[in-house]
Amino acid sequence: MRLDGPWVHRDVHANGIRLHVAEAGEGPLVLLLHGFAGFWWTWRHQLNALADAGYRTVAVDLRGYGDSDKPPRGYDGWTLAGDIGGLVKALGAPRAHLVGHAWGGTLAWTVAALHPRLVHSVTTIAGAHPLALRREIFRTVLRRKANNQARALGHVFRAQVPIAPERWLTRDDAATVETLMRNGSGPQWTDTADFANAVARHRSAMMVRGVAHSALEYYRWAGRAQLRSEGRRFSEAMQRRITVPVLQIAGALDPCLLPRTLKACEKWATEPVRTRTLDGVGHFPQQEAPVATNRVLTEFLNR
Repeated sequence: MRLDGPWVHRDVHANGIRLHVAEAGEGPLVLLLHGFAGFWWTWRHQLNALADAGYRTVAVDLRGYGDSDKPPRGYDGWTLAGDIGGLVKALGAPRAHLVGHAWGGTLAWTVAALHPRLVHSVTTIAGAHPLALRREIFRTVLRRKANNQARALGHVFRAQVPIAPERWLTRDDAATVETLMRNGSGPQWTDTADFANAVARHRSAMMVRGVAHSALEYYRWAGRAQLRSEGRRFSEAMQRRITVPVLQIAGALDPCLLPRTLKACEKWATEPVRTRTLDGVGHFPQQEAPVATNRVLTEFLNR
């Protein structure tokens, strides 16, 4: 999935695996981390905009996605954070601004907690701190509210069983990816040619051999770790409050991440967390409203 554009593709070895990246621009490093069912191309609008703003902008295919390696293991929070920390070092930068969408946002929080010396700032787009997410899921399950964080992330629970979720995700050339994107997006985007193009690209990316299984392994570890000692150790490590600036960008129509969960993230930062909500936008602000997203993101990075 090395699509042509005003960027350069290359492979970088980090944390014992090969990661594919697309890179543009020069300056301080901004590392873009995609979410579930995404790949580096999710950031096509940000690669150029941030490069033009004076940043070395790098979008990575996370472990198990796109053209990056797809090992059978390593989809736990510790290893994934090590991938990003290793990537920052392999790119020759002392620190990086981390920008993550959805699961990538959760990973950005994790890297900042586990490898603080490598992080200059954290920006999440429709993403949350892992402990805030866990707390809100448990709280709403116990209270059995109709509009709750557990119900909003139902596909996470669906991923916990073996084999069947892979079939669900890839049947009919990954039609499920289109369903997830359509249900998660604001109506202003779903009727456009850009949405149709994005859906086609993301469906093709999910059909790359091994991607569906790897993508689901992220969720499986997150679910099963709650019952294991490694999960308790991870939670203890993530109690560390991060000291770098944090920006949260959210869509007002996002059905996957609720405002209460975003508010709960503030507990794990020492500085006041900036939160910007974009009207008419769903779960994919960087694709649905790239101009507004790029403006907010650039202002934050240039602060």
